[in-house]
Amino acid sequence: MHAFTKTSLGTLILAVALGTQLTACVPVIVGGAVVGGSMAADRRTSGTYIEDQAIELKASKAIADSLKEKVHANITSFNRQVLITGEVWDEASKKKAESLVKPIENVISIQNYLVVGPSSSLSTRSSDAYLTSKIKTNFLTENKFSANYVKVVSENGTVYLMGLVTHKEANDAAEITRNLGGVKAVVKVFEYID
Repeated sequence: MHAFTKTSLGTLILAVALGTQLTACVPVIVGGAVVGGSMAADRRTSGTYIEDQAIELKASKAIADSLKEKVHANITSFNRQVLITGEVWDEASKKKAESLVKPIENVISIQNYLVVGPSSSLSTRSSDAYLTSKIKTNFLTENKFSANYVKVVSENGTVYLMGLVTHKEANDAAEITRNLGGVKAVVKVFEYID
């Protein structure tokens, strides 16, 4: 009975630890099966989806540990294509951030859009989060493609669009985004499937 309790406790601790690493949209691995609502409509394989999550975690940690207060970086990985956005103190730190991401397992390419300058304010980040949600809502309203095909990243009013899309889907996504208030620029970081 005592060994059973230790095993059960160990399993519970492992489940809680893993649970803290997952968000509502991230797949949960149960008995070898992958389950996730957003993954069902995503064009990435389940393995790539999970690799992208790992890349984001590893890259964020590497940059934060190395550059500390010199950078405010956001890492987005889609189909192992990494987008780095945010602000950095100087050009050397910008290059260093990219060099930290490059050796991470499964990274295919890096788009480094870090801007040299002061870190964005909390209000700017809140506005970017609102802008991202507004864009995703308009994708759903317009219904020209599955909203899960396009990953939206907003940084100081510049919107980066990522995903595995057709040229038509990319153009529709850019057009929907471009026509919203608060969008300063649209940057396509797509992979085309047609």
